[in-house]
Amino acid sequence: MIRFSLLPLATAALFAAAPLAQAQSHILGDYFAYGRNADGSAYSGTVNIAPLGPNQVTVYWSVGSTYSGVGTLNGDVLTVNWGASHPAFYIVMPDGELHGTWDDGAGLELLSRSPR
Repeated sequence: MIRFSLLPLATAALFAAAPLAQAQSHILGDYFAYGRNADGSAYSGTVNIAPLGPNQVTVYWSVGSTYSGVGTLNGDVLTVNWGASHPAFYIVMPDGELHGTWDDGAGLELLSRSPR
């Protein structure tokens, strides 16, 4: 009978996931949200991005109504499935802001750490 340990595999998986978790950590936290609906009307509110798992986050919006979704960070692109037919997409900018679009590009949103 061949015996082997899963410990080396589990350790390797843990170390492989660590850079992914660290990669998302720079986007976690609270934001001010400023956006335009598809009809051109403006809205504002707050957003919280919380850790969910390796390379995944939960996004909570409070922008008149409340919404939530699960996002995946791939490089500098955050894709958030929030229950609509089209996901929201954000680009993580070098200054930490997230520039996004939703409703298949008809809605726009800026997430900033400081109020405008």
